[in-house]
Amino acid sequence: MNDPHPWAVGLDSLRDQVWQRLRRGVADRHDPARHPVLATVTPGGMPQARTVVLRGADPAAGVLEVHTDLMSGKVADLRANPLVALHVWDAGAHLQTRIEARAAILTGDAVAQVWARVPDPSRQSYGSQPPPGTPIDDALAYAKRPDAACFAVLRLTVLAIDAVHLGPQHRRARYTRETGWQGQWLAP
Repeated sequence: MNDPHPWAVGLDSLRDQVWQRLRRGVADRHDPARHPVLATVTPGGMPQARTVVLRGADPAAGVLEVHTDLMSGKVADLRANPLVALHVWDAGAHLQTRIEARAAILTGDAVAQVWARVPDPSRQSYGSQPPPGTPIDDALAYAKRPDAACFAVLRLTVLAIDAVHLGPQHRRARYTRETGWQGQWLAP
């Protein structure tokens, strides 16, 4: 049976396809990789998952970037435990990508040039009052007050990638930074 996605047949081509799709997610607001699910663990040990916007993907460095409000719960989670998981489902490619990473929280001068490129409508997401997750009396009892001091970049250093292609013949592979991204087939 011919696989409609020949890139899924080889370890190297599958890995390259994952990174190509991540890069496409940064550039194309309609691409499935644009809005991955980011999972953290609260200081109390509860898992948390939320949709984020992928803002950077550098395959050579093995790094992804996401923007966030410094006052958001995910930042508190990451200060307690910097390990995260990222999940992307691409229905058209029948490809699930799960990524394990270590997050660094960048703020202030380290992100000033990035903040300068954030369009005004998007700046509304950084600096709302009260801070994200604060209980409020009414659904609209908050104010959008763009504030560069509340802007943060989460730099995710990828540690491992688990890719599952659900084609006519299911295939699964794992890639790790420690092996130089050399793939290993896994039972799907």
